[in-house]
Amino acid sequence: MKRLIQARFSSWRKNPTRKPMILQGTRQIGKTYSLKHFGASDFRATRYINFEENARVAKAFAGSLDPKQIIRDLSLELGAVINLEQDLLILDEIQQCPQALTSLKYFAEQMPRLAIAAAGSLLGVQLGKSSYPVGKVTHISMYPLSFEEFLMAWDEPLLLEGFRSIISDNPGSEILHERLWDVFKLYLIVGGLPEVVAGFVGNRDDLPRALPSVRSLQKDLIQSYLADMAKHSGKQNSMHLTRLWSQVPAQLGRDVTGSAPKFSFKGVLPGIRGYAGMASTIDWLATAGLVVKLPIVNSGLLPFAAYERDNVFKLFVFDVGILGALAGLSPQAILDYEFGTYKGYLAENFVAQELVASDRDSLVCWREASAEVEFLCETRGRIIPVEVKSGWVTQAKSLRVFSGKYPPPYAVVLSAQNMNLNPNRLKQYYPLYLAARFLDPALEPSA
Repeated sequence: MKRLIQARFSSWRKNPTRKPMILQGTRQIGKTYSLKHFGASDFRATRYINFEENARVAKAFAGSLDPKQIIRDLSLELGAVINLEQDLLILDEIQQCPQALTSLKYFAEQMPRLAIAAAGSLLGVQLGKSSYPVGKVTHISMYPLSFEEFLMAWDEPLLLEGFRSIISDNPGSEILHERLWDVFKLYLIVGGLPEVVAGFVGNRDDLPRALPSVRSLQKDLIQSYLADMAKHSGKQNSMHLTRLWSQVPAQLGRDVTGSAPKFSFKGVLPGIRGYAGMASTIDWLATAGLVVKLPIVNSGLLPFAAYERDNVFKLFVFDVGILGALAGLSPQAILDYEFGTYKGYLAENFVAQELVASDRDSLVCWREASAEVEFLCETRGRIIPVEVKSGWVTQAKSLRVFSGKYPPPYAVVLSAQNMNLNPNRLKQYYPLYLAARFLDPALEPSA
């Protein structure tokens, strides 16, 4: 399954000051597959170590952390000589061997010509900061398949080409929009976990069979995530993690206006009140990549961090397909686009997921008095407010409030309608499926 992250891997390899790579992301999103594909396409050979499957290999890091000695021991374990110039060394589930993580510092200093890629799903929750080779590694984050990657897996070249050809002065035709919208609704059901996507795409011509299979796979994956919580956090903590994670869909459904509300601490964990009592649980889920935590600010000025408060935020599920499964949403209801007010929260979760995956680090929600804008995005020193509408009605009162107080270069409405740009108008309209692309220069109204 092709992933856009391969381009980042190739850039990393060609960097003359390359450091060892740490690839982080939630379990089951394709980290191992993508690294092995990278090794097969860009290197003479791939040397793969998995610390979870082979505990014995940790002995190579138990004594001296001299890179030469480690490479000799790993070559013996693998039964093949690791070529420092032409091979990719993958250290998978590296959180199981803290000394291996520490050794990356010495590889960066003493053996920079060796390409090393480490991967781990729960690095942040299992290892303290002292284990990290600070300043000696390149961090790359990986996420579920984006909508564009879903189209790549869909294997309909004309549709993918049409999606990529949409620019500000060449909006997609109505036929293209309708086809992309149909696939977008399927993405809301399937989400971006590779196993689910592969299973669905292979059976997409038989939706009555494929859609229940999607939910079944997602429920299995949910159980595996719950098992991870129990395994890596202890009995009491895992109970809190399980309950809080399962509560996210109910939290998103609290507000009848259709916008995802501020996270409420009331009644989430029995006997625990307020943010202080839940902070570690929320941080565990966010660090494990199972939730997206977005601050709510009460100002439209930069820097956003100056107006953030630890206890005021929204929580989204990391994958929109898993959100639907957690919430018990019927695939057919989503396909028919008839599932009540929850339609708004699903669309907003999708946009959050797309924006985070496209490396929009400066991303917050905005609320002042009764006005609320779903997202504020910083791009090239400018603030772009983004209103999310799940359907075809695009009235956006809160955008007017925000724009009157903090005049932006333009404002964005994401909805079910086709793209409609006018450089002389404040509000610009994009279809929801362009959530990861609307800030690209080629899609800006002034481009």
